[in-house]
Amino acid sequence: MVAAVAAIPYIEGEGAAAFGIIAGINPIVAAIAAMAGNILCVIAVVLLSSRVRGSIVTRRAARAESQRATAAVGSGSTASSLTTVTGDRDLGESSGDAGSTSTHKSKGREKLGRWLVRFGVPGASLIAPLALPTMLTAAFFVASGVRKEWVILWQVIAIVLWTGAVAAAATGALALLGW
Repeated sequence: MVAAVAAIPYIEGEGAAAFGIIAGINPIVAAIAAMAGNILCVIAVVLLSSRVRGSIVTRRAARAESQRATAAVGSGSTASSLTTVTGDRDLGESSGDAGSTSTHKSKGREKLGRWLVRFGVPGASLIAPLALPTMLTAAFFVASGVRKEWVILWQVIAIVLWTGAVAAAATGALALLGW
């Protein structure tokens, strides 16, 4: 049950471990189950996001190549250069379109993007649970082009550290309350 709850965004390993400990489960068992559930969910999100990103990148590359081939086939040097310029402008516009949609990011995504640039994947992975669920963070990193192995490694480290810290705090709080 704790592992299943850990797969829910915003509850994750930290919340699931705390719930398990409060429910009377051994703190070590609750923490390990919560970590396992959260880690498995994050790995699934990373693998799925990686496949989606790979498909999108491949499709864009194929479209750009077909536009270049169409431009090269044009008749005469004037028509060919005009088509090439138009084709390049179209590619620039499609890149610009992607950039224009990025201006409508949520505050959380903007903050995560700044953390990624400022602290790199390790730092952003460790800080991000303060603002966003690890599943969303992992998907954002993969969509940003970070290698999936690197994302998985640092998300696992973050999950273990945060879940362990919350489990220790919950155990300590219950001990102070005499439960």
